[in-house]
Amino acid sequence: MARLLGVERMHEDRLGAVSEAAARWNQVVVLKGATTLIAAPDGRVAVNPRPNAALATAGTGDVLAGLIAGLLAQGCAPFDAARLGVGIHSLAGDLVRRDLGDRRRCRRRSAVAPCRWLSSS
Repeated sequence: MARLLGVERMHEDRLGAVSEAAARWNQVVVLKGATTLIAAPDGRVAVNPRPNAALATAGTGDVLAGLIAGLLAQGCAPFDAARLGVGIHSLAGDLVRRDLGDRRRCRRRSAVAPCRWLSSS
């Protein structure tokens, strides 16, 4: 994200960075991290304060993108799809961490976990 925005550092102001990106590109932007941020071009911002080490591995962002894309395909508004996708992704990470612990992170498991969570709800 820092490279896309043309800045050297953004960890000092992640909220500002995600808000700037959403406004500049006129798109909803998700900035994944310990505290995942979602910003809309109209200035709305949502924070998912559920840090999860099970999601800090290569490929889990692809799972998140797929969740959001699926919600968009079902007719969710972009900001709502991003918020819901981030929430489901976070809950899936909780299931993976509960089942495997923090040491055994795996994007395949995080891809299956939302299905398990939704079917048990």
